[in-house]
Amino acid sequence: MSLYRIGVDVGGTNTDAAILDITAAHTPERGVLASHKAATTEDITSGIEAAIRAVLSQSQVDQRRILSVTIGTTHFINALVEADARRLDRVAVVRLCGPFTRQLPPYSDFPVGLRRILDGGAYYLDGGFEVDGREILPLNPEQIKAAAKDIVKSGVLSVALVGVFSPLDHQGLQEETCRKIMLEEAPELRIVCSRDIGPTGLLERENATILNASILRTGSRVTNGFKRAMARLNLSCALYLSQNDGTLIDADSAAKFPIKTFASGPTNSMTGAAFLAGMNQQTQPKSVTAESGAGNEVLPQILVVDIGGTTTDVCALLPSGLPRQAPGFVEVGGVRTAFSMPEVVSIGLGGGSKVDLREKDVTVGPGSVGHRIQEEAKIFGGSTVTATDIIVAMGKAQLGDPSLVQDIASSTVDGAYQSIKKGLESVIEKMRVSSAPVHILLVGGGSLLVTGDLDGVEKCIRPIHQGAANAVGAAIAKVSGEVDTIELVGGKDEKAIVDKVRQQAIDEAMAKGARRDDVEVVEIIKTPLQYVTNGAMRIQVRAIGSLAIPDTLPSLLPTSTLVNGAENDEEDSSPKISVPDALEPTIKPSLKVDLATYRPDVRNGIWYISEVDLEMISTGCGILGTGGGGPTHHEFLKSLSTLRTTSAGKMRVISPKSLKDTDIVSFGSWYGSPSVINERIAGGGEIIGGIKAANKILGNESFDALLLDEIGGGNGLSIFPPAVHFDVPIVDGDAMGRAYPTMYHATFSVYGHSMTPCVLSDARGNVSAVMHADTPTRLESILRTTAIELGLGCAVCANPLAGSVIKEYGVPNTLSQAWFLGKAVHLARRQKVDHVDAIFAETPGKLLYRGKIVDVQRYIGGGYTMGVVVIAPAEDEDVKRHGKVQPMRDHHMRIPFQNEYLYAALSPDGSEDGQEVVCTVPDLISILGQDGEAIGSQDLRYGLRVDVIALPAHPLWKSEAGLKVGGPEGFGLDMPFVGVDQSFSEVRSVIDEYNVNQV
Repeated sequence: MSLYRIGVDVGGTNTDAAILDITAAHTPERGVLASHKAATTEDITSGIEAAIRAVLSQSQVDQRRILSVTIGTTHFINALVEADARRLDRVAVVRLCGPFTRQLPPYSDFPVGLRRILDGGAYYLDGGFEVDGREILPLNPEQIKAAAKDIVKSGVLSVALVGVFSPLDHQGLQEETCRKIMLEEAPELRIVCSRDIGPTGLLERENATILNASILRTGSRVTNGFKRAMARLNLSCALYLSQNDGTLIDADSAAKFPIKTFASGPTNSMTGAAFLAGMNQQTQPKSVTAESGAGNEVLPQILVVDIGGTTTDVCALLPSGLPRQAPGFVEVGGVRTAFSMPEVVSIGLGGGSKVDLREKDVTVGPGSVGHRIQEEAKIFGGSTVTATDIIVAMGKAQLGDPSLVQDIASSTVDGAYQSIKKGLESVIEKMRVSSAPVHILLVGGGSLLVTGDLDGVEKCIRPIHQGAANAVGAAIAKVSGEVDTIELVGGKDEKAIVDKVRQQAIDEAMAKGARRDDVEVVEIIKTPLQYVTNGAMRIQVRAIGSLAIPDTLPSLLPTSTLVNGAENDEEDSSPKISVPDALEPTIKPSLKVDLATYRPDVRNGIWYISEVDLEMISTGCGILGTGGGGPTHHEFLKSLSTLRTTSAGKMRVISPKSLKDTDIVSFGSWYGSPSVINERIAGGGEIIGGIKAANKILGNESFDALLLDEIGGGNGLSIFPPAVHFDVPIVDGDAMGRAYPTMYHATFSVYGHSMTPCVLSDARGNVSAVMHADTPTRLESILRTTAIELGLGCAVCANPLAGSVIKEYGVPNTLSQAWFLGKAVHLARRQKVDHVDAIFAETPGKLLYRGKIVDVQRYIGGGYTMGVVVIAPAEDEDVKRHGKVQPMRDHHMRIPFQNEYLYAALSPDGSEDGQEVVCTVPDLISILGQDGEAIGSQDLRYGLRVDVIALPAHPLWKSEAGLKVGGPEGFGLDMPFVGVDQSFSEVRSVIDEYNVNQV
């Protein structure tokens, strides 16, 4: 007996619907009975209703045997990207954090106007967890009730509830308990708990929670509208919405978590294409560490290429048949968030793309006539030459009136086709993740652009019903159970812990309606936390399964139930209320200046830091981080916020040459695990308290300047807020010239200057001082032990030193170096030139390799995150840009890391066998993404296209003493130092170069 499912996908131009007989899914027609393309209506719902009505009419099925309707909609994300204040609500943020997180308030990186629309205030309450599961503070019910009252009094009804390390709270006790107390006090509140939205990384999880809370009212309105449409269609079956990861969420849950449906459109096309092509790739996953490329390499890579009227979207399918998810953080409406989104690479090439004849070479796209193709394309009587016209002129498609394109010159046709072919080959190559053969599934109305073989593609498959792939994908979507947690593995049975998480994912899928006999675990990722000695590990498990068939079939609805919903369930038809600057970035000040002519403000030997300077320094610190030092984003936000809220002139930098020998220079930076510091964000007084304590111990009533411990990574920006607090300048330099993992890697320690007394301090006011240690390594061991007790997120402030010592043994001008590097990358991006060339125009260095990451392995060793990344050769086109690196064509590159990258070696197959070491520490090895931004070791993942560069270290590291600590020997490597074969040149000084003497 036939059973049916209906799928609907709402696009910007068309709304597609399809009805499938799931009992005939194995047939050549894949069970597709009917499909229909209707115009997307402004209210969305009526277009959906029209499309479903059409397929019901075409198929003439027994509606009592329709099991479900699944809708993929752009409605929710449109409310954000259009910044429609009519559909967005103000959101109050409640943090369960104790004394922490205040240094980065909510909305810190929201666009200007969007923040103005949404910001409903912030409340910092007792609560939260440490990484090892200890409570920061227990909940305070009276405090919670008072906050609830105040929120309602302010006129705000939506709340984002965010607890520090709430993903560790497996029972959801704190966030859920707080939510219940708030609702008891104020039942009208709409509250979203962050642990239901995303993983660790507090600011990004909070941002996603805010966005979700802002559209709760719209979510409820829209899903109720969908239900009412189903009632008008006389359908009483289950209603689902498709999620970003290609799986289902029931309508009631979607109303609570609309953010989970933001990117369902591309996902539906991908999963639908796989189904229509008969792909059944599900395999039991191999348990991997982080993003290892191991497993399933013998299978071809399946890429879905969806060519529309304006763009081509390409996505890689996982062995599960689901689309590969984007790594790390994604931006939605200009907001950096942490939740699942499919990784899609797009180019401006589609059936309606315009052919540009103005250039020397014929180009196609990115301009497009879009949905006006039937009015503007030549084959339909228009005057615009489009990509579709070119294919018809080649005789490869029967469409419109071919005689209307006979006047297009053959050279134009040939050139345009080569442009189309090259564009498609380029975007496919970007999405490749291994050297395995590539099979593409070709779908979309613009798929006629592919008329022959594509370089790098072994097989091109055109699935049946390809035009309806998006609606089919919605109809056949499965149910998922996903667990993303941090477990303390130290001393325990790791397999038992992973098995427990596996079962949690399976149980969650079944609870959502998956068939018991069909649930399968399709992904397990284990990632050790950096610097953690208690075995803390992030474990991500996903299980999926087909929807279970209900025991009883739905009955037809009586006509009398058609429109009995509440009046406010109807879609708001009032005019949109858009804010002109809603999506204007608030954290990219360089966009407002001409970087080519920009001059930093340097007067009388003092560099007064601007917002643009901070942005440049942040990018440069990432490069100098050599994989470590922690991400720069949060520290950039902290410094930017400090600069914007302080008196002019307090954030300033001086040259080390200007120090007096007797000046006292203090130190301060973050110490612990970046994974902790980015979740349990600082309170703001930690470094300040540590600097005060260190100077108090020594009897210093004041000090004259601050110096960075390390310029690399986030710590390169950590000293800016304390410098403003103390109103003292920062010395242009640091104690490492890069990032290193320990305190004894400071050049002052290497050359015999004691780091003690050395102070650790946290946001609770805890201060611990090491007065003396017999060796620098002993000091590090004592500090690590104390840091664990303080939750692996604290400040470290070493022994203040005299100006004479800073001038002799500090690494000079590294803030300037970061600034020049950052400016080079940003300017190269703006001018669309190679960022590697731009970097080497500023500093000596060498491109070691250009390729694609094919393996990442991580493990814990001695309390540090150890690992190795393997990079495979790039394509010839990339290699030609840098002819000096021919060896990359025949070799892989392997780079072991201990937070920072230790050495780079060419290897025939990526293993240690036969490797040729081409560079080691202390020279700086950095891995850059395609935008020129550095990629930290914590963000390495399979498939990224990268450049590996090396810069020579400061001569202080090239002495016997320097190499013993900072060279291969210092990391237990049995190999000699191998330099980058570029001589070190004195780093340019921003102060010297831009100084203006004023009377």
